[in-house]
Amino acid sequence: MLTVETLKSLLGIAVTDTTQDVNLAFILDDVSETILNYCNISELPSGLLRTAYRMAIDLYRNESIGEADLPMIVSSIAEGDTTTQFRTGVDSNFKDTLLKNYTMQLNRYRRVSWK
Repeated sequence: MLTVETLKSLLGIAVTDTTQDVNLAFILDDVSETILNYCNISELPSGLLRTAYRMAIDLYRNESIGEADLPMIVSSIAEGDTTTQFRTGVDSNFKDTLLKNYTMQLNRYRRVSWK
């Protein structure tokens, strides 16, 4: 079972810091739902717990869930006279790549489903 306390420890957040608990619980629920839907299963197998935590860490670090302001992303860097330009927003390809990065692990538990 995925716990907010374990995710906090993996992210380096103090267990006593409860300011991110709602966001972290949402992330864990989202990752669990993604895995269950992709694998066509009703329960998260113990063999996918580490994968789920890795997915949750990636989701937390890349999507800035719970922050009102969009994260700043470097859009260009020029070395002569040092110019760095930023843009706001989340990488639009991230959501697609999150699942692709873990398909090898998930496919092992995937069941065929006919609709």
